Amino acid sequence: MPRQPEERVRVQVAFEGGQNVGALVTPSVADALAQALAREEATFDLETEDGTYLLALGKVVFVKRSSRETHIGFGVAS
Repeated sequence: MPRQPEERVRVQVAFEGGQNVGALVTPSVADALAQALAREEATFDLETEDGTYLLALGKVVFVKRSSRETHIGFGVAS
């Protein structure tokens, strides 16, 4: 059987000064980022599909987490 792709969620990390980084990550990485922010850790390695970002957590203003799928337009009701 073909292997199912691992579930991903989108995170958007906003920093002081207005810069932001968006990435697709596993739910466990998104959870670990939230925990690191709660513990007020200095840095966090954000492992994404495109590579690893080293985030300075003291500069983070907010993190938005959403599911990967977005639906635009009209759907068919069942």
